[in-house]
Amino acid sequence: MSKKIKKILEKKNKKKIVSLTAYSKNIAQILDKYCDITLVGDSMANVLYGMKNTHKITLDTIIQHSISVRKGIKKSLLVVDMPKGSYKNPSQAKKNAKLIFQKTNCDAVKIESNNKNFKIIREITKAKIPVMGHIGYTPQFKNKFKVEGKNKKEVKKLIKESISIEKAGAFSIVLECITPNTAKIITNLLKIPTIGIGSSSYCDGQILVTDDIIGLSGFYPKFVKKYVNLNTVIEKAVKKYSKEVKTKLFPKNKNFLYGK
Repeated sequence: MSKKIKKILEKKNKKKIVSLTAYSKNIAQILDKYCDITLVGDSMANVLYGMKNTHKITLDTIIQHSISVRKGIKKSLLVVDMPKGSYKNPSQAKKNAKLIFQKTNCDAVKIESNNKNFKIIREITKAKIPVMGHIGYTPQFKNKFKVEGKNKKEVKKLIKESISIEKAGAFSIVLECITPNTAKIITNLLKIPTIGIGSSSYCDGQILVTDDIIGLSGFYPKFVKKYVNLNTVIEKAVKKYSKEVKTKLFPKNKNFLYGK
């Protein structure tokens, strides 16, 4: 077990775990100062590539962005999402997880649960590659968004699923859009940390998509808090630049590289 993984595990029930997504070195450098976990999420499909869901982002694309993010990471734990279709069976999952590890030098991979792929998690962890689990709303396997854990049957299913993921060897688990009571039960039952997204403060930590909290994505569900509106800031800068070019205020002599 790496020192970084051990550090995350030690935060269970003691200190809240801070997590955000990054897709480039520049953003990663900022996140690394404040986050315990930096995730190269398949959410880049929506945020960067304008896709309607995360289903078509490729392994190569994830790897290329992860290589960039790695350059900006010194302190935080770097986790890389395994995209849809890259872990259909244990053999393929192990091969692709190893490829991600070798190419990106990340610390762990993340796998969404379909309530069937526990063996896949076990095989990857056997290969000495740490795995973060993911239950509740799992975009790779569910097309329709809904909050889970609203009735006894759903609660029981989610508890069983989370325990199976822990037994398979995962070092942590993302709880996405499940009810506060269910999140509390699972967090108290598991020995590994729970990272919530839209699943209440009962989780051991929180994760959000960085572009959502800085006002760039255009996606602002109730569970997201917008801390700044960069859309407005960027538009003002571009508007000013456009005006100065048209009115010949830019470039001025001081902006010339070679004399006047």
